[in-house]
Amino acid sequence: MGKLIFASNVSLDGCTEDANGGLDWGTPNDEVFAFTTELMRSAGTYLYGRRMYDAMALWETDASLATHSDLFGEFASVWKAADKVVYSTTLDAVVTDRTRLERHFDQVALADLKAASAGDLLIGGPTIAAAAFAAGLIDECRLIVWPVILGGIKPALPGDRRMDLELLNEHRFPNGVVHLHYRIR
Repeated sequence: MGKLIFASNVSLDGCTEDANGGLDWGTPNDEVFAFTTELMRSAGTYLYGRRMYDAMALWETDASLATHSDLFGEFASVWKAADKVVYSTTLDAVVTDRTRLERHFDQVALADLKAASAGDLLIGGPTIAAAAFAAGLIDECRLIVWPVILGGIKPALPGDRRMDLELLNEHRFPNGVVHLHYRIR
């Protein structure tokens, strides 16, 4: 059985988007980018909401991204190799391979997917992750915390419940970014 891991870039004030809904505030240096690639490589399936899928699909639909650098090429390869599930009521169709569209979050179906998975699953996007947190399905959090205060509009973590966490690991990058790895108790 795989673990369901919530992975997210997050500002110091806990947001995933800036006040205008922007996602471009956390541009990684090479070290953070390589670390993120390894985090993505650790899972065989990615679960996304609509906005996160739209942002990530570019790694497959825009072939020029992979040509920017060896790091970009490796990330694109890792992203394409994973299975993807997109939860959206508004998306007409998926535009990437190895991707299926689910119209609604179904906690029983996700629990079954997790139980049947030989590898870990990454869930990204605060809205869909909140549903998985509420269902008690998330096993770990992998937060990449950026040294910025956004005053943003989407909190990374749900604020409507208590969750006790155990710190498994942390890593400080030279650019001030910190990776925090927690297990849900």
